[in-house]
Amino acid sequence: MPAGTLYRGREGMWSWVAHRVTGVLIFFFLFVHVLDTALVRVSPEAYDDVVATYKTPLVAVLEYGLVAAILFHALNGLRVIAVDFWSKGPRYQKQMFWTVMAVWVVLMVGAIYPVLGHAAREFFGS
Repeated sequence: MPAGTLYRGREGMWSWVAHRVTGVLIFFFLFVHVLDTALVRVSPEAYDDVVATYKTPLVAVLEYGLVAAILFHALNGLRVIAVDFWSKGPRYQKQMFWTVMAVWVVLMVGAIYPVLGHAAREFFGS
């Protein structure tokens, strides 16, 4: 690594990229959510049709992806705050990154049943 490259190709760079990507994905979800919620005022029947499309297993998988994006974005945001405002933050940024990843994996495993359980019951029957 050339001198002065704290993040290039390392955990900090990848968390920076993932933070931006998850932020854009969350923004896109919120934009679509506001639009489809506003549809109820235009045409309640059209709104009901849109909501019916959300009850598919594919959308459940997308919801799990949304949970993944929100959790990573939130946890990494806390890490960024610690790096920026804690005097020892830059020294421990690598350890904090891996801690964020470990907590994220644990939370994602815990989210499997609540988020995907309904889709599995719909798909395979209960």
